[in-house]
Amino acid sequence: MVSMDNIFETLHQQGSERYGSERVSQLDHALQCAWLAERADKSPALITAALLHDVGHLIHKFGDDAALRGIDDRHEVLGAKFLARLFGDDVTQPIALHVDAKRYLCTNEPGYYEILSPGSVRSLHLQGGLMTEHESEAFRNTGFYAAAVDLRRWDEQAKIPELRTPGLDYFRKYAEACMIQSEEDDSHAASLAYGG
Repeated sequence: MVSMDNIFETLHQQGSERYGSERVSQLDHALQCAWLAERADKSPALITAALLHDVGHLIHKFGDDAALRGIDDRHEVLGAKFLARLFGDDVTQPIALHVDAKRYLCTNEPGYYEILSPGSVRSLHLQGGLMTEHESEAFRNTGFYAAAVDLRRWDEQAKIPELRTPGLDYFRKYAEACMIQSEEDDSHAASLAYGG
């Protein structure tokens, strides 16, 4: 069953671990990302996407430090599918596209590659590297191109050790504001999806 409670509990408990080779935890990274989105006066949906964009890292089955072992965990796809049980495209599509946004910016924005953290550089190579011209054009034509690029920029900025941000509970109001269905409906849908 997927509920707002277990999403936030997963982020709180499993997110307290260090974020790969970064100098912040997954939770700190998520909070910094959401805070940057809020400070940019973005919609509740994009703030929620910023908060939850890496939830796929917390639910995959590859174990710790997948990227360090040369595995692309496809966290953007996994996270978007997982969250689609509670949220619409305005939350899930920027999440699904934020890895492509990194590839796009590294290809098309001079100097962007140079600001990547070592962990982001490592994962970039696992995630397909630079885009071709055709891939770049296709990415620009997606409906959530701008939101994904915004999310990606915050993603790279949200890695500051010991930065004080509002806590996880503070951001729950944004997530609740953009839910597409009740949790009761979702638990029924989840049981059907799992053959229950």
